[in-house]
Amino acid sequence: VPITEHIQTAIDAAGLRDGLCTVYVPHTTAGVTINEGADPDVVRDMLMAFGRIVPDDLPYRHFEGNSTAHIKTAMVGTSTTILVRDGRLQLGTWQTIYLCEFDGPRRRKVWLHFQDQGA
Repeated sequence: VPITEHIQTAIDAAGLRDGLCTVYVPHTTAGVTINEGADPDVVRDMLMAFGRIVPDDLPYRHFEGNSTAHIKTAMVGTSTTILVRDGRLQLGTWQTIYLCEFDGPRRRKVWLHFQDQGA
């Protein structure tokens, strides 16, 4: 799920000009990553690769049935930090910040922490 615009809106509301933005997802079956946002096939390819690396048909022992979601989250991670300059996220031309939902759809939290490097 692309969340870049939501994060930029929060930066605007906070008045952050120069600093860091840490994005944290406080869940064990959802993560956050930065990847290409212009071509939807990139997301499809990532999901296909995750399906091969972490197949659903292994004899997982976790009783809730969402072991693959936990493993994928551990691979992606639950936080990332992005530079902010002149009030804008410093992402590459094609980069988008994604909430990676591996056990949903569900309502998820995304926490932001800003470090102001200004005057």
